[in-house]
Formats: sequence, C-alpha cells, structure tokens
Amino acid sequence: MATFISVPLKKSSEVDLVKPLSKFVTSTYPPGEEQTEYLRAVEELNKLRKSALGRPLDKHESSLEILLRYYDQLCAIEPKFPFAELCVTFTWKDAFDKGSLFGGSVKLALASVGYEKTCVLFNVGALASQIASEQNLDNDEGLKTAAKFYQLASGAFAHIKDTVLSALNREPTMDISPETVGTLSQIMLSQAQEVFVLKATADKMKDAIVAKLANQAADYYGDAFKQCQYKENLPKYFYFQEVLPVLATKHCMMQATAELRQSALANQKKKFGEEIARLQHATELVKIAASRYDEYVNVKDLSDKINRALTAAKKDNDFIYHDRVPEVKDLEHIGKASLVKATAVQTPLSQKFSDLFEKMVPMAVQQSVSAANSRRADTVNRLIGSMREATNLCNGVLASLNLPAALEDLSGEAVPQSILEKSRAVVQQGGLQSIEQLIKDLPELLQRNREILDESFKMLDDEEATDNELRAKFNQRWNRTPSGDLYKPLRAEGNNFRNVLDKAVQADQVVKERYTAHCEMIALLCKPENELSAAIPSANPAKTLQGSEVVNVLRAQLAQLDEVKREREVLEGEVKSVTFDMTTKFLTALAQDGAINEEALTASELETRYGSHTQRVQQNLRRQEELLSQIQVSHQEFSALKQSNSEANNREEVLKKLASAHDSYIEISSNTKEGTKFYNDLTEILLKFQNKCSDIVFARKTERDELLKELQQSIAREPSAPSFNVPSYQSNTPAPASGGPTPAPRTVFTQQQPQAKPQPPARPPPPNVPPQAASASAQISTPVAPSSTNPPPVAPPTGPSQAQGPPYPTYQGYPGYYQMPVNYNPYAYGQFNMPYMPYQAQGQAGYPGGPPAQQPYPYPQQPPQQQQQPYYPQQ
Repeated sequence: MATFISVPLKKSSEVDLVKPLSKFVTSTYPPGEEQTEYLRAVEELNKLRKSALGRPLDKHESSLEILLRYYDQLCAIEPKFPFAELCVTFTWKDAFDKGSLFGGSVKLALASVGYEKTCVLFNVGALASQIASEQNLDNDEGLKTAAKFYQLASGAFAHIKDTVLSALNREPTMDISPETVGTLSQIMLSQAQEVFVLKATADKMKDAIVAKLANQAADYYGDAFKQCQYKENLPKYFYFQEVLPVLATKHCMMQATAELRQSALANQKKKFGEEIARLQHATELVKIAASRYDEYVNVKDLSDKINRALTAAKKDNDFIYHDRVPEVKDLEHIGKASLVKATAVQTPLSQKFSDLFEKMVPMAVQQSVSAANSRRADTVNRLIGSMREATNLCNGVLASLNLPAALEDLSGEAVPQSILEKSRAVVQQGGLQSIEQLIKDLPELLQRNREILDESFKMLDDEEATDNELRAKFNQRWNRTPSGDLYKPLRAEGNNFRNVLDKAVQADQVVKERYTAHCEMIALLCKPENELSAAIPSANPAKTLQGSEVVNVLRAQLAQLDEVKREREVLEGEVKSVTFDMTTKFLTALAQDGAINEEALTASELETRYGSHTQRVQQNLRRQEELLSQIQVSHQEFSALKQSNSEANNREEVLKKLASAHDSYIEISSNTKEGTKFYNDLTEILLKFQNKCSDIVFARKTERDELLKELQQSIAREPSAPSFNVPSYQSNTPAPASGGPTPAPRTVFTQQQPQAKPQPPARPPPPNVPPQAASASAQISTPVAPSSTNPPPVAPPTGPSQAQGPPYPTYQGYPGYYQMPVNYNPYAYGQFNMPYMPYQAQGQAGYPGGPPAQQPYPYPQQPPQQQQQPYYPQQ
C-alpha cells in the first residue's frame, strides 16, 4: 500500500525580466543610489527566476525553498511594478499534456504576473507532492515530513482553485483549471490522511482511533475518485487514467483497514458475529481491489492479514460462541476522524524570504503620490497665477494712466526715468532678437513632438491591423485579446497628448499676435537713450506742477502699490518653496485600511500647508484693488491740472505705448521660455510613451509568433483527408491467407454487379530506380488512414504488413510510378489503394467504361508536397 501519487512540474520558457523592469526603474527614479540599488535587485530577481524555473529541480526541501522564495518575491513586487504596461509575457506548458509527434504540448503565454504566480504555486504543490512521495514511511520523521508536504500541496492547489480565474481573466490551460487543481487538492489531502493512518498504526494506537482515521481516508479517496471520474476533461489525460485505479484501490483498502480495526474492537466487546461480518466485508473489498487494480497497488499483505483474522474468528465462533453473523447493511457505521487540513497560502511562504525591493513603494502609493503632487501643483499654480494676474492688471492700469512716467515728465522734454529703466531691462534680457529666436524655435519643437506621437500611433495601428487580419483568417482559433481592446488605454493617453499639443498651438498663436502688436515699440526700447529721446515727442507745459499736493499723493500711492507688488514676489517664493511628501501617510493608510483615500488625505495636507498662504494672497489682492481705485481718482485730479494740447497728448501716448511694450516684452519672453521648456519636457514624456508603445507592440509580436506556432502544430495534428466511402465493387475482397491481418467488419450492400470491363494491355514498366531509392520510398510511404465506417480493403498477405498511420502527407514517388507488392496483378487494381492508370497510345481512344486519361482514383489523394499551400502567413 506504499504507492503514492505525485504531480509533474509545469515547464516555463525563459523570460528576460532585466530589460523591461530596468527600463521602468530608470524612467521612474532619478539617477543615484536608489536607482542603482533597484537595478541590482532586478538582476537578482532574474537570477532567482532562473534558479527556480530554468533548471531541473531535485526532490528536496532546498529546491522547494527556492520556489517559495520566488513566489514570495512575485507577491511582493506585483503591486510595485506596472506589469500590464511593461508587457512581460510569461509562457508555460501544460503539466499533463505531453503533446504529439508533430505538435508540441499545449502552452499558454500571457502578459500577467498573476499567471506567473499561479504557475509557480502549481509547481510548489507539485514539488511538495514529489518530496512527500520520496519520504521513508518506515520511521516517524518520514511520516511527519510526508504529511506536512502533502498538506502544503493540497493548500497550494486549493489556493489556485480559488484565484486562477480572477488572476488570468481568461480560460486557463486544463492543468490549472479550477476542476483539475480542485481534484489534485483532494488527492493530496487524502494521501496526508493515509499517512496519519500509517503513523497511528506504527504508534500502536487504539483500534477505534485507527478505524476512524482509515474510514476518513477512504471517504477522502472516494471523493477524489468521483471528482476524477465525473469531470469531462480530466480522463483524457494519461496522468489521470493512471491515477483513477490507484484512487479506487486506496478507497477499498482504507475501507478494508477500517473494517479490520473495527472488527478487532467488536472482538473486544464480545460481538463475534459483528467481527466476522466486518472481516467478510473487508475480504470482499480487498478482492475487488486485487481483481481490478492489483497491477497498481500491492494488496497481498493486507489481504493475508484479513484472511488470517477471518479464519480465526470463524473457527472460534463455529466451535465456541455460535454468534449470529449480521448483514453488512445492519452494521453500525464506523466513525470518522480527520487530522489533516490544507495549508493556507499566506505570504511569505518562505522563512528565509527578504524582499529585494523592500524600499520601493507599491504602485498604488506611487499613483497616489503622483495624484497628490498633481493636486499640489494645481494649488501652487492657482495661487501664483492669481498673483501674476493681479500684477499684469496693475501694470496695465498704470500703463493706461502713463504712470509713473507722467509724474517724472513734468518738464515735457527729458525721457522719464522709468522709461529708461524699462529700456535697460529689455536690452539686458536680449532685446528683440532673443524673443524672435524663441518664437522661431517653437514650430520646430512642436513638429518634433508631433512626429514622435504619430510614429507611436503608427506602430499601434500596424500591429492592430495585422492582428485583425489574422483574427479574420483563423476566427475562433485566434483566441488572444484583440489589439484594439488592449490598446485603448494607450490610445486614450496618446489622444490626450494630441489635445495638449493642439492647445499649445493656440497658445503659440496668442504669443505671436502679441509680439506682432508690440514689436515696433519693443524695438524702440532697444535703441540708445539719445535715439529713444528723439523718438519721443516733446511738449512744453503751460505751468509747472512741481510740488503740487496731487503729485505728492500720487507718488505716495504708487510707492504703496510697489510695496504690494514686492510683497507678492516674496509670497510667490514662499509658495514655491513649500515641500512635503505624502508617501508615509499613504503607506500607513494602505497598511491599516487596505486602500488609500488619496483625495481626502491630500486635501487635508494641502489645507495645512497652504491655508495661511491663501489668506495672505487674498489680503494682498484686496489691498491692490483699493490702491488702484485711489490712484485712478488722484490721476483724474492730476490730469485736470495739466494743460491739454496736442503735443502733450502725443507725448503721453508714446510713453504709454513704451511702458506697455516693456510689460508685453517681459510677458512674451516668459511665455516663449515656458513654451520651449514645455515642448522639451513633453518630448521626454512622448519618448517614454513611444517606448511603452514599442514594448507592447514587440510583446504582441512575440505572442503572435507563439500563437502562430501553436496553430501550425494544431493544424499539423488534424487529419489532412476527409472520411470517404468505399466503392461498392470493392465490397467482396478476397479473404487473406492464414497468418495475414484480419480485415475489419464492414457493411455489404446488395446490388447488381457491374459488367466486366475489357482488359487493358500490359502496363508499361516503371522507370528504372536504384534499389536504394525504391527501398527508401517503400519505407517512407504510409497508407491513408481508413474511415471508421467504411474501411478500405486489406492488402493480400503477400505484401509487407504495415500499421495504419495518421493521414499526413506522404512521399508521392515519381510521377506515374507506385511501389507494388511482390505478387502484383495489373488487372486486380481494386485490391490496392492506388490509381488505375490505363495504357493508351498517342491518338488512340480510351477503352469503353474506363476512366479518362489522367483521371485519379476515387480515393482522395494527397497533393505533392511542393503544391501544398500554407495554412497561415509565413513570417
């Protein structure tokens, strides 16, 4: 009874984790110690996968430890890397499907780390079952180890049963389907219970306890047998065809063991009839196991023990006790006691596990931090934008009032000091030439970004078009996710970039229009002082306003307004300097609640950090509004005191335009620099987007090639010729001589025999072929597979007997030449599976009733190899 069932390992194709993960690390984290550490961890992860999956594993706990460490590491990095965007494709073969001669075993390739975890956990359960099966059950340590690993295997398979469909989001291969792993989990649990029966027997525990344990084991084996037997897809595997009889035998033997132990208990209670009934039932169970499944499990020892006990019990009862032997159905049911439980899968499974990416925060936290930074940037931009808008409004009002130039120009001849300062500021910043160059560079930067975006979309479009063509060609066989569905997030992201570029084009146009409106005055500001003075009209005042109270009030109000503007500059610097990191708070929330309420946490933190700044900004804006109202009233009084004449008005108008040109120059220069920085930053973002598109397209092409290969193999396994009916005139095939193969039974239809055809002349001899080529042709040639309903006639025994093979294309030989048996009859062509080739001289009519020249035999023939069309496009 020492036969235990183990599960074969799944095999995986090699996967390069270094390139995609390293690309993510370098694009996410800035160069430095942190990035270097993560890149080193990526290398270690790749080595760990090769150790766990890239080599044969010994049936030892050290090998299992490597698998457990890799599984734990997958669980740890799953929330830290965007595997769906990285498109890392994992390919695994079916553990039970061994494939065929012309096609490999069934395999599935998915860009899902959940699929990788599921397959690794399957191997954990499989290797645990193999380690348990290798244990020496003759000692206590071996029994404990076997029970532990069988329960671990049962837990691994049970966990896959509960999670595989959600992890894959598609139909899995049969070995990891819920039905299969559920059955394997039950088998492992049954074997763990049997190990406890063996341990209880070795420890010489009471018969009642052993009987309950054995009865529970029999119940577990019975459930496992039913699950194997009644699942539609499982019995097709050779593995489960071998497992079924073992499970049936174990069920019978465990039940027989329970009856044997319960009979001993009945003997102790002086119930000798019950003892005999139970022993007889145990004997019947053992006989069933021995008669049906003796080749799988040795039942002789248990059978001998039961027979000895039954012989002794019958002898004592016949000569001494004469107790009535009850029917089996009247016996009291034996109790059950379970000592096993599937080990729950809780990470970390390995006691030696240490996270290679311990310092890397999960993707949920990264996304929350990114969203929080975006909210922070919105808050900062709103505050700074409102202050800059107030500054522009202030400058516009003062320029329209010609302040402070009007106060400085009381003489009417010299250039006001404020205008000279504005002129020097424009010249120091590069003058007209600098903004002309910046404006000229903007279309080139825009075009570069458009080309990157268009190339990204072209890659997606080309791959999607290829996918749609193959889907239309193979229909349901092309069972991978449509590229159109897979690329929706990328296309949405790309369309967002396109909208951003369209808005940037509009902003560029606004800047150009503003530059065109003020370029003449800006050019005037760039000239030397003497040319600037000459360009400004002069005006002689009618009376002097020096020392006027209105002038003093205006100057005081303008000084207060300058103070408000300086306060805004300080406040803007303070707002920009506020920094905070939400990572710790998000990690704490994720650990406590299992989720992150990013919006609430970020809003609370922003209120704490920027609440006081917001109040100060609002106070500053209210103060400016009050001062501007006062300045406008004072300016009206000032204007009333000035003498109005055309020269003064012309001079004041030019001074207003120069002041406005300076403000426009500052704004245009700032806008063009921001635009240049925007396009350069967007170029980096679009290059990352292009790399993302390139990676997913490359992964899809790899997946497409794998699927095409699988389709090629599956098509090669399909019959290449349809079934056909044998002509009626071949129904009466001569019986083969003794020693030859027996023809299969066939249905004979009674009909009128066709009239005999005239015999053709002798067949021309075949072309001269060397003996080696003829023998090679005879070895290569394979007869066409017969139909299941109407098999073709069997060749006479004089020819060599060959097994019927599958209907794959065979070597056709030379045109018009067929390999013949030794006793060849040129007229009895109906006995052979070959065409009838009547002889006909040139210009001679065919024989009556004979088929026309070059007409093939009614059986479907395979076309020559060179004329076959491929089933799928060639790469």
